[in-house]
Amino acid sequence: MSLQKPLMRGLLAKRLRFHVPIAFALSMLTAVGWKYGVTEPRKQAYAEFYKHYDATKEFNAMREAGIFESVRPKGE
Repeated sequence: MSLQKPLMRGLLAKRLRFHVPIAFALSMLTAVGWKYGVTEPRKQAYAEFYKHYDATKEFNAMREAGIFESVRPKGE
């Protein structure tokens, strides 16, 4: 009993017909998961942070701490 010869003709096309749709579906699933699992929560966190952020208050706190070289604290 001999083994059957491997079918080499059309092997790439046959494998691509099977694997390309799977790869496409997995990549779309990953993109949607990234959008709703990472990007949307990050946008919400930034929006929530900047909703209550006061840049002037933060600047005055840093100025009083002496962080800036070009702006002196109010006491000096």
